[in-house]
Amino acid sequence: MAKKRKVHSVEFKAKVALAALREQETVAQLSSRYGVHSSQIHQWKRQLLENSSTLFQDVGRPRKEEPEGASIEELYAQIGRLKMELEWLKKKVGSTD
Repeated sequence: MAKKRKVHSVEFKAKVALAALREQETVAQLSSRYGVHSSQIHQWKRQLLENSSTLFQDVGRPRKEEPEGASIEELYAQIGRLKMELEWLKKKVGSTD
């Protein structure tokens, strides 16, 4: 019967890759400590180095974006409809007194 594949969390992968980047221990030592194959450690280290430039890409002021899902015109139309309903309800309640 085949072994089930281990699924490692993102935090675990980052921890192992950072340990490999520090180079305080050999990859073989890291492999035995974390129970991960050495080629996997090399792959995670490479991914960390290749994608490190995108870590700080969105730092700074938040971008101004349009409201999600609805355009401004649709929102103004909805406000108009709600105002009309409110006026109608005020008339109905006022006429029953």
